[in-house]
Amino acid sequence: MTFLNEEIKKQLEEVFEPMKKEVIVALFATKEMCETCEDTKSFMAEMSGINEKIKLEVYDLKDDAELAETLQVKRAPAIVLLGEGRKDYGIQFNGLPGGHEINSFISGLLEVSGSGEKLPEVFAERVAKIDKPIDIKVFVTLGCPHCPGAVSKAHKLALENLNVRAEMIEAQTFSELSDQYNVSGVPKIVINGTEELVGDQPLEMFLDAIERL
Repeated sequence: MTFLNEEIKKQLEEVFEPMKKEVIVALFATKEMCETCEDTKSFMAEMSGINEKIKLEVYDLKDDAELAETLQVKRAPAIVLLGEGRKDYGIQFNGLPGGHEINSFISGLLEVSGSGEKLPEVFAERVAKIDKPIDIKVFVTLGCPHCPGAVSKAHKLALENLNVRAEMIEAQTFSELSDQYNVSGVPKIVINGTEELVGDQPLEMFLDAIERL
């Protein structure tokens, strides 16, 4: 199955042109009951073929359990973006980042490569003050046009402060997890299991929620 036609590939070549450093796309799949693992592998193979700075590495969730644990990967398919020196910024995608979610994946690649935009100073100061472990889950569906914005904001926080980990979770693929967090609309943002936001909220709302913890 092909996900990207030649026209889209040419557009992505231009989008990825500003990438400064290599980004490792660490993809975890599994042989057991994984409807979207093969599609995710194919999609990532196509994406990595567009720019030489995108390096795809494929792992098995069970066979490579030690690495999965190190990168805090608990389900498949999952993608972790690693920066220079295999640095883990806590940026993770659970499920196929297709549909509208290709936008947050592209944004993640650019950010980890060092070509993202700087945070405004007022936000950068607040992010720098985060001094405890923060876990952000953003539940999405691939047909949701507002979800990529929420995912990208969460990932930006993770990129800027290593106390923060942020993951996109495709709600339909991981329906049990969606039920656990009572996801009835997307994007739904859950911070440390207690603070909840719904919709593509501004970065200030993310920080307000974190500071309440």
